[in-house]
Parts: sequence; structure tokens; C-alpha cells
Amino acid sequence: MNQDMAPFIISLKTTGVATAIAFVLGIYGARLVIACDKRWRGLIDGVFTLPMVLPPTVVGFFLLLIFGKNSLVGKFLLSMGIQVIFSWSATVIAATVVAFPLMYRTVRGAFEQMDQNIVLAARTLGMSERKIFWKITVPLSWPGIIAGTVLAFARALGEFGATLMIAGGIPGKTQTMPLAIFFAAESGDMEKALIWVLLLIAVSFTSILLLNYWNQIQAGFKAGRRVR
Repeated sequence: MNQDMAPFIISLKTTGVATAIAFVLGIYGARLVIACDKRWRGLIDGVFTLPMVLPPTVVGFFLLLIFGKNSLVGKFLLSMGIQVIFSWSATVIAATVVAFPLMYRTVRGAFEQMDQNIVLAARTLGMSERKIFWKITVPLSWPGIIAGTVLAFARALGEFGATLMIAGGIPGKTQTMPLAIFFAAESGDMEKALIWVLLLIAVSFTSILLLNYWNQIQAGFKAGRRVR
């Protein structure tokens, strides 16, 4: 791997995988919370949202406790020849954990704002809850799901604290762009740090522009349908 572009490539790979995982978990997490008993809803929601409000270093510390070599999970993975700490997998885990709450909260909001009369009508027609979810709830909530995906992508791309704690900043292996910025600035190479900053801003801003463009297309599509 080209060492000059390694942080960029590692960031894109990490962010892509983390966003895909957060996408799936966020949808199922939102479905679980909405469908669960109201007595447990607040507790589950709090657990799912906690990584969003905790400092990233605290999240990284808990990940170290979970995946460290002295933990039950860490020992089990090591017995299978898998080492998470200071590996590329650790960057994916850290990025997924911090990106998941944004995906989950956005998707849950989209699910809750949907017209429930459509769901009730589908139930009266005999549709199963699973079919209602995948054929009605998800398609009607698609704008919110896309928005959550973009936010999760941006959050995973900019993840720093938890990644540094659990993955370190190994050049060519776990050093993402935020870590490259930190180490470049720490060593006094401000020009190199600025290059990574501008590149990170460009990727993040492009993702937001694509989201706005997609929303405009959807708004125009809905307006055209109303005119017809």
C-alpha cells in the first residue's frame, strides 16, 4: 500500500464497512425499540444512544475492556487465532460503535413519523408484521434511512478517540485520516496535517452534497406525482 495515501485508503475501507454494518444494525435496532414493550423502551434506547453522548475515549476504553486479551471475548477470539486490538478490525469496530447511534436515531425518527393509518390498514388486510415492515415501513421511511446512512458515514469517517484507544495509529494498518492529522500535527508537520484536513473536509462535504441532491430529486419526484 502506498504509505502516502494509506490513511485515505484505510479511512475509506473502514468507513465503508462500518457504515454498512451500522445501516443494518440501525434499521433492526429501530424496529426492535419501536416494537418492544414500553417499559423497556427507554432502557434499550438509552443503551443504543449512549455511544453518541459519551466521550470517544470512554467508548474506546470500554471496547478495550471487551476485546482486550484478558477479557472473556478477547480470550475466546485469541483461542480462534483472532486478535482485535491494534488491528484493522478494531478500526471498523470503533467506527461502527460511534456511527450506530446516529443511524439508529434517524431511522427510528423516520419510522415514528410515518402515517400509522397505513400500517393499520395493512393489518386489517391480513399482512404479517414482517411484510408490513419490509414492504411498507422501510420504503416509506427511505429518505430518513438515507439521511441516517450519510450521517453515520460522516461520523465513522471522522472517528478519532475510540480508534486511537483500541486500534492505535499504526502506519499502513490502522492509521486513518483523523489519526494521520493528529500525528502529523504532533510531530510539527503542519503542512501534511493540513492536506489531510482538507481531504477529510472534501469527502465529508461531498457526502452531504449528495444527500441534499438526493433529497431534491425525491422532492421533485413527489411533486410530480401530486401533479399527476
